Amino acid sequence: MGFTRRSALIVATTSTVLALTAACGAPSSPGGAGGDSNGEVPEKPAKAVTLNILDVAGNLQLTQGMIDEFVSKNPDIVSKVTYSKATAPELAGKIKAQQNANRVDIGLVLTGVDGLAAGIDQGLWIDVLPKFEDRLAGMKDYLEPAAAMQKLAGNAGVTVTYYPSGPLLEYLPSKVATPPTSADELLAYAKAHPGKVQYARPSNSGPGRTFLMGLPYILGDKDPKDPINGWDKTWAYLKELNQYVDYYPSGTSETMKNLANGSAHVIASTTGWDINPRVLGTVPKEAKVSSLSGFHWVTDAHYAVIPKGVSTDTQAAVLALLNFMLTPKQQAKAYDQGYFYPGPAVKGVNLSDAPQQSQDAIRDFGRPEYEALIANNPTEVPLDAKSLVAAFDRWDREIGGGKVKKG
Repeated sequence: MGFTRRSALIVATTSTVLALTAACGAPSSPGGAGGDSNGEVPEKPAKAVTLNILDVAGNLQLTQGMIDEFVSKNPDIVSKVTYSKATAPELAGKIKAQQNANRVDIGLVLTGVDGLAAGIDQGLWIDVLPKFEDRLAGMKDYLEPAAAMQKLAGNAGVTVTYYPSGPLLEYLPSKVATPPTSADELLAYAKAHPGKVQYARPSNSGPGRTFLMGLPYILGDKDPKDPINGWDKTWAYLKELNQYVDYYPSGTSETMKNLANGSAHVIASTTGWDINPRVLGTVPKEAKVSSLSGFHWVTDAHYAVIPKGVSTDTQAAVLALLNFMLTPKQQAKAYDQGYFYPGPAVKGVNLSDAPQQSQDAIRDFGRPEYEALIANNPTEVPLDAKSLVAAFDRWDREIGGGKVKKG
């Protein structure tokens, strides 16, 4: 398994997205986007459905093993599953187009807070909660920070994986002998080394998004939860930093490649983006991470959402699948190879419960210092949906939108 698999999970081509042509269960009712979202949903479908899953968060790296096991054990619920990937900014337009055409072929979307927020903002998702909460027993066993992330999802999303995220800085000791440990030092390094500090476009990058949302805590801004009226220091800082940034990659994968080839010296990172690319050999094992003074973890999660317009049979299949995914045995697979470290969203899931491949990867590439960093620094939930969309829009307009390019 090389970096190709990981890249495909993060940045897939539009043609891949358009390959979603198989019907997802029974046809949608004539009500259009919301036509069958309020119908009675059976405990299991009348007949097994073909379930088309769209991933815009790289979540399949953590959960495909869970899904495949469910399908193999429940052929009376899901006859076939297909997987497709897209970028988060493509998600809302893709779903909305299918809903407007009264042909929603995507039965389940796996997304981060970015795609979740965009869909909530446009009313694209079925409200799973509280109506179906009794079918999702694992939600009662969320880790405390994962439960906080679930509240952020409102009624639409179901948290399937969790991690403390960042923001962290990543660097190679051979290039950066003394890494920045404060916001001022990072700015000074960028000024002294133009083009060598890099983060990806926040609307399509976990580390980029986490860096954006973490700066208000580091800088002591007035209201870290209000990007429009409470981030005066953050926007000023990002504008100054922008003077020394050549371009912003459209996704995180390119920043990792740039770190490895030396075209970037310091990049935004997270626990998972630190560990997994080193496991895969994309980034040298000797890469290090640091945090900035005043650092708070801005936590992250991946969510399952059901687009409005899918059949009640498909909804039934998805609910059964999600219930299975939230059991401790399945959650242990979320350790993966450190991509979303640690990964499990529910309590009582230890690394020793994970597949041996996961245990080996974390043993060899994990960082002992993460335990103390996680224990000794505050955790904060990301911005709510509307605030996150507003932050992305403002960043695109005022900071880096004109410098974004694909790698």
